[in-house]
Amino acid sequence: MDPCIVEKDLCIVALVGESMKNHQGISGKMFSTLGKNNVNIRAIAQGASERNISVVINEKDVKKALNTLHERFFEDNTKQLNLFVMGVGNVGEKFIDQISQQKKFLKENLKINLRVIAMANSRKMVFDEEGINLADWKAKLDQGETANVSHFIAKVKDLNLRNSIFVDITANYEVAGIYDQFLSQNVAVVTCNKIACSSEYNNYKNLKNLSRKYNAPFLFETNVGAGLPIIDTLKHLIASGDKVNRINAVLSGSLNFIFNNFSETYNFHDVVKEAGVQGFTEPDPKIDLSGVDVARKILILIRESGYEMEMDDIANNSFLPKECMETTNNDDFFKSLTKHASHFDNLLVEAKAKNSRLKFVASFENGKASVGLQFIPSDSPFYNLEGKDNIVQFYTDRYVDQPLLIKGAGAGAAVTASGIFADVIRIRNV
Repeated sequence: MDPCIVEKDLCIVALVGESMKNHQGISGKMFSTLGKNNVNIRAIAQGASERNISVVINEKDVKKALNTLHERFFEDNTKQLNLFVMGVGNVGEKFIDQISQQKKFLKENLKINLRVIAMANSRKMVFDEEGINLADWKAKLDQGETANVSHFIAKVKDLNLRNSIFVDITANYEVAGIYDQFLSQNVAVVTCNKIACSSEYNNYKNLKNLSRKYNAPFLFETNVGAGLPIIDTLKHLIASGDKVNRINAVLSGSLNFIFNNFSETYNFHDVVKEAGVQGFTEPDPKIDLSGVDVARKILILIRESGYEMEMDDIANNSFLPKECMETTNNDDFFKSLTKHASHFDNLLVEAKAKNSRLKFVASFENGKASVGLQFIPSDSPFYNLEGKDNIVQFYTDRYVDQPLLIKGAGAGAAVTASGIFADVIRIRNV
């Protein structure tokens, strides 16, 4: 006789119904629903009457399992999405406003019950398992506990809610480094933070693999082009068997805004300041002006096109003087822009002499990538790119002579927030 093994901390969940044997797919629906929410089934039993399907699961998953099954079988296919939002600054505030505005529409028309379970900024964080009242979320956050990334992660795991989504609206390295801890717990990740997807290639691939392994969506449409459907379009191209051979793009809404407004009467220092006030630049504007931000974006497009590349492989032809690049804080950086005003004025004079406009362009072809300031002639589709717009040209096996072109607003809090919101909504159908 084999020895008897006792396992503890388990429970039984039963689905009971009359004439279940006459309805196809009941058990499949039950198992797939639990599986999608990372509820591990330890044992299965079905009675002779076929009125009962029972499963043994971990006790810690019982609440998630019951809520998930109830939602699947009895809630008219309404899906509850539970959001854990980190970063409620300029873009984050717009995102919360959009949720508040659309909450009723989503429930009535798309069968989505959207709840914000947690919010955090650099100082405070607040949790409410029943959903934070968005009418006074700022006051609730101000009264919250001291922000701590480790405690935030532990709380998300402890709540163990179905359809959990971690939303990163920061530009923080530490936050970008915790995605794996969420994905491996079946918590989806939606992010506008470009750091993770432009980190070492092995880390990027690991996050994608964890997403597939644990059925946890990892969406980052707003990494490139804010609310523009650039990455989504690229994914469809690759999935349909097309191959990207060349990319030309203006990927910085902030730099496009800056060079479109820089003139003899509007000096470079002031227009960079204004771009920050408008929310077009990163908190550290040197990230934009140094070309690092654009390099991250083209790297993400290259990787999503199926190529392996590292950040160091991209040639960055910076237009900033060395002293500007070596500053360590924003005050010194802006002082250096004033000190080197003649350098920027000379670029403007040269552009006018060539009947060209200044654009910061990212390129990829034949396995090589570069970013840098270019003098764009009047016959280029990049020449008339106004305001904070982005433009991307994909040359593929199918789009050979005339590229697939995507163009539109590529910066700003509202459009970036809408792109994050769209990624959240996509998870409804996963």
